Amino acid sequence: MATQHHHHRDLEGETLVTAARDALIESGEQWTDMRADVFEALAGCEKPASAYDIAELVGIARGKRVAANSVYRILDLFVRTNLARRVESANAYVANSHPGCRHDCIFLICDLCGKAVHNDDDKLTGALRLAAQAAGFAEVRPVVEIRGHCAECAADE
Repeated sequence: MATQHHHHRDLEGETLVTAARDALIESGEQWTDMRADVFEALAGCEKPASAYDIAELVGIARGKRVAANSVYRILDLFVRTNLARRVESANAYVANSHPGCRHDCIFLICDLCGKAVHNDDDKLTGALRLAAQAAGFAEVRPVVEIRGHCAECAADE
């Protein structure tokens, strides 16, 4: 993992869905209709969404009930293949807006409105990786979440 800050272009809409599909196929997985529906629902959420939230959205779009456990499996696949990120403290997920780019993510989470913004800072997470590796850990995956009030909510206080 490089320990530099890097810049990339966040994708959205159909461009994001296409990039996610391509990244999943490149990883050796299939892009099924159900996976597409789950990704599109997740990408359309303004806040981190739970598997139950996504199951409900996909169920509405498909006109039939969708089991949350099926969505959990797909979301786990998306996290493993870098299409989504898990917000650990909220037990929720967000679509990765640049699925072809591997890096660690720092989440800034608003305690008032629930909005989560991610910040890429490989210098900070690289230091965490090195510390964990020095302690003998392998397959290190830093999870950094900072909670507080977003600018909009802070302005309303």
